[in-house]
Amino acid sequence: MTEAEKEGATGGRRAAKKKAARPAGTVKIRMIGSLIGCTDKQRANVRGLGLRRMHQVVERQDTPQVRGMIAKVPHLVSVVNE
Repeated sequence: MTEAEKEGATGGRRAAKKKAARPAGTVKIRMIGSLIGCTDKQRANVRGLGLRRMHQVVERQDTPQVRGMIAKVPHLVSVVNE
């Protein structure tokens, strides 16, 4: 087998895995607490953030409205990598 055959379709270049850059002005939120025993307002707040399951992570725009929603339920959600 020749060197050219070993290189194959990549043309001798390795496919570099690039880490997806987080867009500026976003925040990652993780659900860390259960909704069992929470009030309906707290449940609606967490659902408004787009969280459905435990340990689910979502990315939202970093706005005062989203920060306020996070502040209302700090025992249920946490900000990841800030």
